This record gives sequence, structure tokens and C-alpha cells, in this order.
Amino acid sequence: MTLQTHARFVTLEGGEGAGKSTVLSALRGFLLARGHEVVSTREPGGTPLAEQIRGLLLDTHHEPPAPETELLLMFAARAQHVREVILPALQRGAWVISDRFTDSSYAYQGAGRGMDAAFIAALEQRVVGITPAMTLLLDIGVAHGRERTRGRDLAPGGSGPDRIEREQDHFFERVREGFLARAAAEPRRIRVVDATQSVDAVAAEAVAHLQALAVA
Repeated sequence: MTLQTHARFVTLEGGEGAGKSTVLSALRGFLLARGHEVVSTREPGGTPLAEQIRGLLLDTHHEPPAPETELLLMFAARAQHVREVILPALQRGAWVISDRFTDSSYAYQGAGRGMDAAFIAALEQRVVGITPAMTLLLDIGVAHGRERTRGRDLAPGGSGPDRIEREQDHFFERVREGFLARAAAEPRRIRVVDATQSVDAVAAEAVAHLQALAVA
């Protein structure tokens, strides 16, 4: 089964503290200013049911899920997300920007947890069926990214790190390597952005990539 590429589907990927939320806001603003309908969403989550699954995945108060459980829950949430939010929006001509998508499963559950990439690919084809036209990988070193998230978690109103954010540095190093390997394998789709730049520079580079896609 071949994955269907959607021209108006854009995803953001990267490790902890890469600044995906800021970039998503910049991309959304660029498209809205040009009169497009934009649906911005996130994974895991995006629908009421998928958000409940997100809670199960990130909760620190129950036993850690087995890697297989984590992977299957991610894809259960993604299946609901695709059918309830992403595909309907694309079918009516809207742009969809998602904070994370299937590349995260290859990086976190594949490279990070050691799950078989072929199994992930089979789930992607059978359960998801679609792939973005462009993925922006916001790349940042693990230590730098974790320092950013530490400041966020300690800020007033911060909720503290979730279950995945509590993993050790070596886990996140594997995740980063997984993302970069995906980018090397699919350079036309996945554009690597240096997320150590200033916020404005990262946003500008991301918008430039989107502008090139929008006029292609």
C-alpha cells in the first residue's frame, strides 16, 4: 500500500525544547494572512478521544507502558486524529499543520525504544495511510533542548515534565539520531532547521520553506 501525500499537509518534528509551538504559530499566521483556512493540531491528541489516549501515554502516575503498548497507543490516537481532523480538513481544501506526526514514532518508539522500523512502517501504511508534503525538523542538541524545557517546567504555572520528558539523555540522543536519519533518507520532504538560532531566525526559515511549498 502506497502512502498518499497531501500537498497542504505540513508537520513539525524535533526533540524536546526545539520550539515547535512558536514555529507552528508563525506558519499559521503566514497562511492566514494569505486567506487560507488553517487547521493546527498536535500529536498525540487532536480529538477528544486521542487527547484521552495522550493522557494515558504521558501520565506519570501509572506503570510505564511497554514499548509495544506505547507504540500501539500512539497509532490508535493517530488513526482517530487522521480520520476525524486531518483528512476532513484536507478534503475541504484547508491547510493542516501538525505538531508531530508519524516521524515521531520512528524516532521515539523506533530509535528511542528499539522498536522494529518495519513494524512501524506497516502500521503507518495500514492505520495512517497519509504522509505530509513537507516536514520541518527543528534540530537542537539534547542538552540545549532540555535546558529550555527545564526553564519552561519551572516557570509559574508549569506542569512539570511528563513521562516521556523524564527519560534520560541517552534516550533523547537516540531520538535525535533517529530524526536525523529520517531526514537523510527523505531530504526532499524533511527540511532540517537549526533550532539553536534565534526564535525569529528559526521562524523566518520555517516560513521560507512553507512559502516555497505553497507556490510549488
